[in-house]
Amino acid sequence: MSLFSSDQIIPRQPFWVPARPSSARTRSPRKTESIMDKAWKGLLKSGIIFLTFSLFVYILYYIDFLEFQRTPMPPFKNIRGSSDPGSNRNFCTLRPLSPEEIDEENTLLDSIAWPNVPSVPPPVSLNDTSNAALSNFVILPRPGGGSWLVGDQLEVLIKMFDFKGHPKNHGGDFLLARLHNRTLEAGVAGQVVDHLNGTYSAVFLLPWEGKSQVEITLVNPNEAIPFLDQFVGEKPNGVDFHSTFKSGSLTQTTICSVCLPPTQQPQCNYTDLNTGELWFCYKPQNLSCNARINHFVTNHKPVKAQEDILFKHGVTMNVGIPASGPAHVTVFPKMKGQLSAKTNKDIPGPAGYYYKGLWSSLSGSTVKQFNNASAISQCLKDKVVHMYGDSTIRQWIEFLSSKLSGLKLHKKHNLHHCGPYVALDDAKNIFVTFRCHGLPLRMPSLPVTELRYIANELDGITGGNNTVVVIGFWAHLTIFPIKYYIHRIMSIRKAVVRLLARAPDTRVIIRTANLKQSPHPNPHPIIFSDWPSLQRDKILRSMFQGMKVYFVDAWEMTVAHYLKHDLHPPRPIIKNMIDVVLSYICPPK
Repeated sequence: MSLFSSDQIIPRQPFWVPARPSSARTRSPRKTESIMDKAWKGLLKSGIIFLTFSLFVYILYYIDFLEFQRTPMPPFKNIRGSSDPGSNRNFCTLRPLSPEEIDEENTLLDSIAWPNVPSVPPPVSLNDTSNAALSNFVILPRPGGGSWLVGDQLEVLIKMFDFKGHPKNHGGDFLLARLHNRTLEAGVAGQVVDHLNGTYSAVFLLPWEGKSQVEITLVNPNEAIPFLDQFVGEKPNGVDFHSTFKSGSLTQTTICSVCLPPTQQPQCNYTDLNTGELWFCYKPQNLSCNARINHFVTNHKPVKAQEDILFKHGVTMNVGIPASGPAHVTVFPKMKGQLSAKTNKDIPGPAGYYYKGLWSSLSGSTVKQFNNASAISQCLKDKVVHMYGDSTIRQWIEFLSSKLSGLKLHKKHNLHHCGPYVALDDAKNIFVTFRCHGLPLRMPSLPVTELRYIANELDGITGGNNTVVVIGFWAHLTIFPIKYYIHRIMSIRKAVVRLLARAPDTRVIIRTANLKQSPHPNPHPIIFSDWPSLQRDKILRSMFQGMKVYFVDAWEMTVAHYLKHDLHPPRPIIKNMIDVVLSYICPPK
C-alpha cells in the first residue's frame, strides 16, 4: 500500500509561464504575480511533503538501527553453577514481580518442593536406585474389620527396595496409584503419601461394588528426579527453536528461545509489549529483525549417556510394583446405618471416578451425559466458545466438529497444529474457535503472524452469559523452568480477572495437565516425562483456586482410566472431558 492515498498527493504547479501567441490577451502584472505565487506555494508544499517523507523514512531506519544493532540487556545472567548434576542453575531473568507476587511464587514453590534425595555422582549406577520389581505393596486390613463397603477408604502400604535388594531409607520416588475393574470399566486414582523413609501409602476411595484391582506404578525413581529438575531448571534448552528470516531471495535461519545466552551476535527482541512475555532470536547477519517469517522446532536433545540408565522404560521408568499378597479387594454395597471406614481424613479424596466407562465427579458438580449430536448442539445453541491452548485443547474442537454434522470446521492456512480454527453451525448459531497459546511451541513451521498470547486474546473478548472460554496451558512448558511457568500463568490469570470483571457471566473452564508418558520406549524420556507435568498441574490448580472458574481434571481422568497413557488422550477419555465441559455450560436442572 502506498504511504499516501491518491487524494493526499498534491499535484505540482508549474513554476514558469509559457509564452502566449501574439493574438492572446496580455496578462496583467497582478494576475501574473498571482500565478507565480501559486507556483511557489505549490513548490513549497511539494518540498514539505518530500522532506516529511524523507524524515519519516529516516526515523524508521534509525529505530531499526537502534533496536537491532545493539544487543539488548541479556535475559541470561552467567552464574557459575556447581558441577553437582543435581544442582539448579537458573540464569534466565524474568520480569520483576511485585512483593505480593513474590510471596505467592515462594508459596507455590514450597507447595511443589520435592523431598531431598542423595545426589548421584557420575557414573550413575543402578545399585542404589529404586527397583520396582524388587519392591512390593500390601493391602492393609479394613479398620474395625469386616468386609469392604462402598464409600470405604482403602489403604495400601508400599515398600521400596534398590537393585541390590536393600530397603530404601528415604523418599522421593514418583509413584502413581490406581484402583480399577476392567470388566466394569471402572477406575479411580489413589492419593500417594510419601513417608520419607522408603515407604509410601496409597489411599483409595471405594466408589463401586464388586472386585477391584490395585495397581501401583513407579514412574521415576527418586534418583532420576534431580536430573529432571536440572533439565528444566538449569536452562530452557530441551529443544532447539528457530526462526526463518526472509527478504527477497535472501533467507537465513537463527536460534530463538525465551532466553538466549549473550554472545557477540546481536539479538532480536520480540518481547510482547502488553504481557511482557519474553522471546528472542539471534539476529541474522544480513537481514532485519522485521524479516522474521516463521517459527519452528528441530532437535529434541537426548538424555546424556551417563544418565540414560535412569530413564529406561520397563527397568527404572514406568514399571509396575508387584503385590505382596492379594492385589484385589471385593467391595459390598453399604447398608443403611453402616459407617464408612476412613483411615486418614486429612488426605483429599479423588476428583471423580469411572464406572461403566463414564466419569462421575466427586467435586460437587453433576456430570450429564451428552450422548448424541442433538443433546450437544442443544447445549451449544447460541453459544460462542473460545478455546486456547495446546494440541490437547485442539482435540476438543475436533471432537465437537466430528460429532456435529452441522458444525463445519475451517482451518485458516490449513495450519493443522496451531490454528486458528473456526467451527460454525449457522442453523444453531454455534461459534467455536481454537488458537494455540503462543510461544514457546514445539511445533513444525508456523507463520509468526499467527502467534498470539492467551492473555492478549482474552483482552479482546467481550464476554457474557453466552460466551465460554476454555484454557489449557502446560504441555509445551514442561521443558522450561517452573518460575517461567508461574509468570506465564500470572499473566493469563490477570487477563481472566479482567474478563470476569467486565463480563461476570462468562464461563471460564481450565483444563489441567494429563499423563503423557506412553508405555512404549520413548527417544526423549525427559521431555515426555510426567514429573514436570505433575509440578505444573499443581501450580495451575493452585493459581486459579478460589476464582470463578471451572476445572476439567484431566490428570485424574487419565490416571483412573484403563486405556494407556498418551499425551493426546484417546477418544473415550475426550468424550468424558467434553461431557464435563458441557455440564458446566448446561448444568443439569
